[in-house]
Parts: sequence; structure tokens; C-alpha cells
Amino acid sequence: MPPERLAGWCTRFEDRHGPAEVTGTATAVRLSAADGATAEIAVPAPPLPPSDDPVGTLVRLTTEPHRVGAVLVRKGGYAIGLFAGDRLLASKVGSAYVQGRTKAGGWSQQRFARRRDNQSRQAYAEAADVAARVLLPHLGTLSAVVGGGDRAAVDAVLEDPRLIGLAALRRGPVLPTPDPRLRVLEAFPAQFRAVTITLNSLA
Repeated sequence: MPPERLAGWCTRFEDRHGPAEVTGTATAVRLSAADGATAEIAVPAPPLPPSDDPVGTLVRLTTEPHRVGAVLVRKGGYAIGLFAGDRLLASKVGSAYVQGRTKAGGWSQQRFARRRDNQSRQAYAEAADVAARVLLPHLGTLSAVVGGGDRAAVDAVLEDPRLIGLAALRRGPVLPTPDPRLRVLEAFPAQFRAVTITLNSLA
């Protein structure tokens, strides 16, 4: 759910199920309604600060235009972006040739595999170069770094020693995306800003 809709959703939850007891932890906000229905709202970037109004605090934190670095990588392509909220401030998208798999066996198969590995390493090194240029100058202002695409590819890029500061800010799982393109990068905030709500069977 987009964070801008969270406050209204919580109000409608109580309209449907009656007054709710609200409790907050570092990682979630829980609504327990009068009819037994519950809703657990995951904190996208924990920890949630202690508060007498956990829902209000979560709404404020998730709707603020935090600066986030995005690292989208799949074999053959990458998209690196700097966001403030859902607004893309800076970006660089690129592609690199990685040879497809072959059905050949024996030495040919091994030769193709080595060639693919070398091409993949070169592609990841290029993506790391771009991440260093686009994101490192803003390291001190970033709230988080989120990955998209292929987990092994994102891991390989962020293992670059120059990007240790970015890797330390990494939050959440690597989100599934198509091949990195500018339009994919521009749409990425809908995924990394989304608030996840788990309802029980009564809700």
C-alpha cells in the first residue's frame, strides 16, 4: 500500500471493526479491534521510534521524502538511482553483453561458462562504477539503499570495496523487477515505499 493511504486505511479499519488497541514495536504496528480482527503493519525501515501514537509516527516516517539509493541489477543491465521520496533526482542506466547459455557439452560448455562468468563480472564492475559516481557523493544524506532485480547480481555489485558505505545502508530484500530500464527505475518507488499489512481471517 502507498504510505500516503495508510492513515485513511487505519481509520476505515476501525470503522469496520470497532475501536482498536494500537501497539508499536521496532518492526511493526499492530491494531487489535473490538471484534477480534487484527492488522499488523510492517515498518519498512526499522526501527520505529517509541511513540504514544505509533500509527501517526509510522505515517510521518513513511511519507517523508527520505533519500534512498536504488541499485537494480540483472545480468546484462543495471539502473542506479537517487530518490527523494518517489522523485528521481539522479540516475544512470546501462547495459552490458552477457552471452546466453549454450547446450553444447564438454569443453565447449566449460568455455562458454567461463566466458559468461567473465562477462558478468565485467558488467557488475561497470554497475559498481556507476553506483560510486551516482550515490557515493550523497552517502551522508541517504536513509537507505534498496536493491532490485537479481539478488546475486545486487550482492556482487555491493561487494565492491568502494561501496562499503552503501552496503551498510542496505535495507530489505532484493525486490523483483524486470530488466533494468529507466521506466523500471522510475516506477521502483511504488515497491520500496510500499507498506505491508497483514490481516487476520476476521479482517
